[in-house]
Parts: sequence; C-alpha cells; structure tokens
Amino acid sequence: MAKFIVDGNRRLQGEVDLQGAKNSALPIISATLLCSGESVIHCCPIISDINASIQILRYLGCSAKLSDHTLIVDSKDMNRCDIPENLMNEMRSSIVFLGAIIARKGKAKLYFPGGCELGPRPIDLHLSALRKMGVIIDERYGLITCRVKDKLHGAKIALPFPSVGATENIILSAVLAKGTTIISNAAREPEIVDLCDYLVKCGAEIYGAGESTIYIYGVDNLTPTVHTIIPDRIVASTLMAASAVTGGELILNGIISSHLDGVIPLFEEAGCNIKVRNSKLKIDSPNRLKPFKSVRTMPYPGFPTDAQAVMMSVATVAKGTTVFVENIFESRYRHVEDLTRLGANIKVANKVAVVEGVDRLFGAKVVAKELRGAAALVVASLKAEGRTEIEGIKYLERGYEDLEVVLSSLGANIRKV
Repeated sequence: MAKFIVDGNRRLQGEVDLQGAKNSALPIISATLLCSGESVIHCCPIISDINASIQILRYLGCSAKLSDHTLIVDSKDMNRCDIPENLMNEMRSSIVFLGAIIARKGKAKLYFPGGCELGPRPIDLHLSALRKMGVIIDERYGLITCRVKDKLHGAKIALPFPSVGATENIILSAVLAKGTTIISNAAREPEIVDLCDYLVKCGAEIYGAGESTIYIYGVDNLTPTVHTIIPDRIVASTLMAASAVTGGELILNGIISSHLDGVIPLFEEAGCNIKVRNSKLKIDSPNRLKPFKSVRTMPYPGFPTDAQAVMMSVATVAKGTTVFVENIFESRYRHVEDLTRLGANIKVANKVAVVEGVDRLFGAKVVAKELRGAAALVVASLKAEGRTEIEGIKYLERGYEDLEVVLSSLGANIRKV
C-alpha cells in the first residue's frame, strides 16, 4: 500500500497550473449519457474518482477514453441501466448517475453509494424529487430500483437544504423531461453552473444556474458537444494552504478568482498578501501566521466544507486561537486525531473545533481516513520538523492529481513509496 514520506519545514516557492475540478467533472461525465454520441471533455483531472466514473460508463455500454486530460465519451451504444455494487462503492458521487440513467432509459437499478465516511449523507432528497417527476422507486437491502411508467415530467421541487448532489440529479433528470421543472433553494456552487453550461451547449434549456431558483424546460433530445472543465477551487485552497504554512510564495495559474471569495479573506486575515490578476493568483505568506478567529462552513457562496480540513492545518501553526464550526457534515473532524499526533492543539465538541496555534509541529506516522483530511495531513506535514509518514493516500488520490509531484516542484521534500 502506497504512502507519502515528507521531510518538512521547507519553504515552498514557485508557479503551478491548476487541475480541473473533480466536483465539476463527475456530474458532467454522468451528463454525457444524455447525449447519444461523442462528447469531448477537456481539463479532466486524472484521479481515481474519474477512473471509477469511466468504469461505470464502460459497464453501461459506452466507450470512454481519457488521454492527456481529455476525456472522449461515446454513449450511443449504452445498453444497460444498472450499476453493480462494487462500482457504486468506489465513490459517494456515483449517485449522480441515477438521474441521467433514468432520463436516458426510463429505468435504473443501483446501490447506495460508497466513498469517504463523512457521516450521514442521505439521498432521500434525490429520491423524493424524482418521485415528484414520476419515478416509481423501490428501496430494499441497499438496492434502489427505479422506473417510469410513461415519461419523466417536470415538477416544482423545493429543497429543504441546498444539496449539491440532489440539485445535480434533478437537473439531469429534468432536461429531457416533459414540461417545466423549477428547483427552489437549489445549490449555487460553481460546479452546478459548469454542469448547466455543458448541458446548454448540448441543447438543454436551463435558466438561473448559480442562483437559488433554477428553471429547466424539457427538450426532446441533446446533442454531444465539446466542453472544458472549470479549475478546482478546493485544490487551489489546498495549495494556498501549503504555501501559507511554510511562509511560501506561490503563483496559481488558471484560477477563477470569484470561486475563491469564501477563502481568500481568511488567508488575508492570517497575514498573507494575495494579488489576483486575470487568471493568476499570487500568495505571499509571512513567517508566522495570524489566527482566523472564526471559520464556519456554509453552502456556496459561504466557506466550503471541503476546505475546512486544510485551513485547520494552517490554523495549527498560527499565533492565536481559531474556532471552526462545521455546519455541513457530521463527521468532518476525522483528521483532528492525526493532526494532534503532529503536535497540534485542537479540542472538538460536537460541530465545534477550537485550534490553539503552536510554535512547531513534529513529524510522526499518521493515517488519512478521507479525502480532505488526507490533504490536511499533507499540508501540516510540510510545516512539521523531521519526517512524517502518511498512510491512506488512496483517499487523497480520489481528488488530487499527482499532489506529491506538484509540491516537489515547489521545493517540498515529499515522495510516494
């Protein structure tokens, strides 16, 4: 089993290009099922979650080839409507295939998804929305069987929480449905906008993406197209965190600065100097950081839950106290135990974590338990004195492409063994 070996306490400096967004690529890959023909997706990250999605496409009868960050999918020969349990278990985002399969085939059979354990992430919002659109659903023993009597139809759907996954599944189901679908309290994330941009290029009629109410007018068919995935804002936050903890200087190429509005003010609060020009971001960090005071995860455009763990690593070496409040997932402090092994001073009570910054971190053997927690351990290890061994990097590779190579190019002493 692979692990990272990190000899820390080295200042990072340099320039890197940002990878494509995992959370944008996955629903767009699912959306290619709605277009009977060849779709071309550029800037597709080469990560294990993408590989799992490609396996699902091929199982469904599609051809899919990923080369040099370009994914070519031809779905004209799609001949299945089920996904076996072993493929569903590869990632939690696999549920996003549900809406696309139903829209294309009028039926679907799949299992509850796997992936990182972040506490309850129920899919009842997905299923209740699909029922309103005419889907008959049977759930038993972890198997979800869906069918449509005639054709999917539009509906007014008010989400009790702006769930990204539920919003995506509703959109994927509605674009080919009969009539109009209105989603109230929809997720507003940039990845939702990117999915809708792709579908509109294919001929879908969608209005309001990025706003709290989305209108979808069903069309008869969609045409394959060429699309470029947006940059990954969570990877950007991670690299900024790596620069910050080491007192480094980093230039990120290919960013969309508005997507980082929830995190840039925190880095500035910590004493980092940030300059943005066109699609470049430069972060210049002080030798000792100030605390963030308070970090509350919220749906977009608030501070993203996916960046909470790496920002906590930054807070561990700030001069003062930072309070984190996790409002999205119940089990998103699983990285805390291993950060304390590195010398961090963190106390957790329910959804609140209080981080008292320390002067130094020290290398140790740690084990990642989920994707963003793995990134947090990497960030902290870059600051730690001595050697850190990080196991469980399979989680990291679900969302980060060759992170050890990127960090090495910036001056880190990190290798995969």
